[in-house]
Amino acid sequence: MELSHVVPWGRSFREYRKMFCLTDSDLKKSILGCGDGPASFNSGLTSMGGAVISADPVYAFSAIQLQARIAEVYAEIIPKMEATQSQYIWESIPSVDALGQVRMDAMLRFLTDYEQGRQQGRYVECSLPELPFNNKQFDLALCSHYLFLYSSQVSLVQHLDSVFELLRVAREVRIYPLVTLDGSPSPYLQKVTTALKQQGADVQLLSSAYVFQKGATHTLVIREQ
Repeated sequence: MELSHVVPWGRSFREYRKMFCLTDSDLKKSILGCGDGPASFNSGLTSMGGAVISADPVYAFSAIQLQARIAEVYAEIIPKMEATQSQYIWESIPSVDALGQVRMDAMLRFLTDYEQGRQQGRYVECSLPELPFNNKQFDLALCSHYLFLYSSQVSLVQHLDSVFELLRVAREVRIYPLVTLDGSPSPYLQKVTTALKQQGADVQLLSSAYVFQKGATHTLVIREQ
């Protein structure tokens, strides 16, 4: 991976709780955050005494490198958000400026925690569909803003391999969002759901408490029966 191809855009601990419908009981489980990037979920949960590992290929880079790339990307993304405001619901986050502040606060918290977290093994450089973890190592795996969102860039085969890999390493998997970048339903959701059910998995859609991207109203929950 080249740093110039990385688009860091981190979400907060509070957003993770809403996106994935995480209860107080869920936060006591061993959790894998797959594709976390510069989110502050790991930092926030660790500060509460939780057990969490974040997995992302961007963890190949140092905090200094990521901080510089965050500054570059921030200057590019904010104008794009201004131009696409109609694709979002500006309630919990009232404006593009407020969004920028929420994202930057989350990423700065990540950067503050990152180097120590890497030394502690909480930030692991890896990527789907192959994860360096043991079978059922985690109680819960979360996948944020990767599968289904990038349906144009990630093939159906990659989706299937990734979902089954997440289910290999965790007893339960939650994925959000289930729409593509333009807010359309992912063309892969039904096919992935069917394949999971054929393998005996329990598949549910939970109404997400997170309201921002239009159409992104549900979280996919997968458990082995």
